[in-house]
Amino acid sequence: MLALVNGPPPRVVRDHPRPHRGPGDARIRVRLAGVCDTDLQLAAGYMGFRGVLGHELVGEVVESAGAWAIGTRVVADINAGCGACEDCRARGGHHCATRTVLGILGRDGALAEELVMPERCLVPVPDALCDERAVFAEPLAAALHVLDALDALDAPDAADRGRAGPVVVLGDGKLGLLVVHALRSAGLAVRLVGHHEDKLALGRALGATSVLEHELGPHPERARAVVEATGSPGGLALALRLLEPRGTLVLKTTTAGPASADLAPIVVHELRVVGSRCGDIARAVATLATGAVDPSALVAARYPLARADEALAHAARRGVLKVLVEP
Repeated sequence: MLALVNGPPPRVVRDHPRPHRGPGDARIRVRLAGVCDTDLQLAAGYMGFRGVLGHELVGEVVESAGAWAIGTRVVADINAGCGACEDCRARGGHHCATRTVLGILGRDGALAEELVMPERCLVPVPDALCDERAVFAEPLAAALHVLDALDALDAPDAADRGRAGPVVVLGDGKLGLLVVHALRSAGLAVRLVGHHEDKLALGRALGATSVLEHELGPHPERARAVVEATGSPGGLALALRLLEPRGTLVLKTTTAGPASADLAPIVVHELRVVGSRCGDIARAVATLATGAVDPSALVAARYPLARADEALAHAARRGVLKVLVEP
């Protein structure tokens, strides 16, 4: 089958073996896939991944162990845990010690004609939700997961939340803008910091305030919470500068290279630092289905799978938002 395989470098392969469907798995025909910054980091050597890239998708069940009707449109929780350990039973398996992760760790991904996933990882897509929005389910789930890290900051009701000051989202790329969507859908005030006026305008259209990073100055206004979503190793240092004492830093960035920063402010200012990775796919689908979040404006380009290597190169250009790939 046709697939984008990470060597590295990534290359389109026309005779990649079709994935083996094991017990409890469903075979999925990919209808639409998205390119993520994590894919770009994997192509640069992050985690040493070899295999088919891609973990953002909407697909169609073509073979099932029995739990899914053929033809059902689905999205997938990308973490395939063992299903039996304590983490899988009680916490969804996102940190199962033996998990594979779609297109990231030990499992071929979505930039291919087909993939297989455990049936328990699949979430149905409502008929009214189009592929072009459903394909955002995985990254939106990750963005909505930021809300879980900020629960302690929530005021008793939405009317009071803004009085505590805005949550700063650092980074105006794909994920940063989805985080703005997520925070605004929950009624939180948001300040978006980035490098691109056109992207900041997308944030303002959602009700956020914005500022160009170079305009912050040497003594920027500090915030109670900062979400670091720059995709840059330098994002951590700036995020620490923007936090008020006893503030909360939510880290979303993963990079192929190491990040360096003076960590003394974490101790001196008693900062809370929270890593935030994948989220609840079902919650993301429900949010998309209600129209509370519409990510359509983030789509920058669309490529056929036969040109998926070009899609990856396009996505790597500075300032480009979401690139989609269609088998």
